[in-house]
Parts: sequence; C-alpha cells; structure tokens
Amino acid sequence: MEVLGGGPRLIALDVDGTLLETGSPVSERVAEAVRRAVAAGAHVVVTTGRTLLTTRPVLRELGLVEGHALCSNGAVHIDVARGEPVAVQSFDPAPAVAALRALFPDMIFAVEKVGIGTWATGISPGEFSIGEYLLVDHGELSREPTPRLNGWWPEGSLEEMLPRLESLHVPDTSWVHGEFGPWLTVSRRGVSKGWALERLRTALCVPRSATLAIGDGYNDREMLRWAAHSVAMANAPAEIRDMADEVADGVLDDGVAKVLERWFRP
Repeated sequence: MEVLGGGPRLIALDVDGTLLETGSPVSERVAEAVRRAVAAGAHVVVTTGRTLLTTRPVLRELGLVEGHALCSNGAVHIDVARGEPVAVQSFDPAPAVAALRALFPDMIFAVEKVGIGTWATGISPGEFSIGEYLLVDHGELSREPTPRLNGWWPEGSLEEMLPRLESLHVPDTSWVHGEFGPWLTVSRRGVSKGWALERLRTALCVPRSATLAIGDGYNDREMLRWAAHSVAMANAPAEIRDMADEVADGVLDDGVAKVLERWFRP
C-alpha cells in the first residue's frame, strides 16, 4: 500500500512493545532503520509513557543525539541533545489520589519527579530502576505538582478495576489504564501523546500529511488518531489494532524496522 507519498517527515515511535520488548534492548535492525530515517532528514520522535530518566537509555540505543522526545505520555518534552526537559505539563495530584483511594483503598501510588526519580507509597511493578526511589505517605506524595501519577491495585485485576473507574471524575485530569494489569496513569487534562505531537508538528512546520505513528498500547490511541498514517503492532490489543491504518509485525519480529524500511531502505 502506497502511503505518505515521498515518505514521512515526522515519525512518532512508542517504546515498550513497539521499539523493544520491555527489559530487552532495541534490536540492531530497528536501530539501523531509525538511523536511516534520521539520516534522510526525518524527525524521529520517541513518544513514550516512560519517564525522562528511563527514556534516555533508549535514545542512546537508537543513536539519537539531537531532536525531540516526548515522555510521560506527552507531558514531558525533552531536548535530546541536552537530555533535559524543555516543557513539563504538571498538575496537582492530590484530588486524583483522594478519588482513587476512595475507589481502591489499597492502591499504591507513584509520582514522577522529573530528572530525579520517583516518589511512591509502596513498591509496585514498573520501570523505576533509574534515579531516586523514595517511599512517602499519601500527603507527601501529593505535596508537589507532577506530570504523571501512576496507580497500581495490588489485590485486583484489570477486569475488576475498569467498572469502578467508570465513576472516576477528577477535574482538570485525564487518565488511561494499562493493557495487561490493574494500573493506570493520570495526567493533566488534555495532555496526551497526540496532543504533544501536534504541538511539535506545528513548531517544526511539518505537514500533517507527512506524519507517521507506530504504537501498541491504550496510551497510544490519541497518537494513532493524530497521525496521517497510523500503525499498530501485532502484539497490540485488538482495539488498538482495529483503529490503526495498518498492523505491523510484532515487536519480536522487528515490526518497526519493516515499516520504516518501506521508505528508508537498507
């Protein structure tokens, strides 16, 4: 299928489940495809739910030394050359913590401290192996604005969590649940990967018709809707595959590389 004519000029790539399998490095084929796209003049933008600290190693693996990256589901915009944030979309986590505690009394919460680490009310599964990890009470956790609040329900399941979340309403916030477990991420209302990418596209003066996005998760919905051509990984949930323009091979089969090689050949 011929899409994006002369090739994409702004390429948004999710990380976990897309560029790499969580806990594994980026494959050489994927890294090489990304490098060829950059060499051809495309803006390759890693667009992830990861924090700034846990995104930096992926940028190094890909050989990205300049440009832009979007972390924390679009809430943190990184200058890749400096490895530092140029914009952070924060919100007050206290109302969300209170509302979620009412629904899930034993929920474990974690907030991102940009460039520093994580404050949390307990230990939960996640990618907090880089930076400071400080255990705090709910009051301390909620004391400062944050770009990202994570919640993990250790005694529940995703199937049990979703019906309860239907009653969750916290002004000025948005939330998205995970694919495979009872966790969710809360952000400032309206902030998403797609929102951040549109701001970046406008700043870079890239036509919307020259945008490509590849992802696999529920937090990629807005990004896939934003792109002129959207690609879901084969390992994505059915809902995400159904909304994309095409479905690529899975992360273990170098699906990202195969898509990029359509325009940026070895």
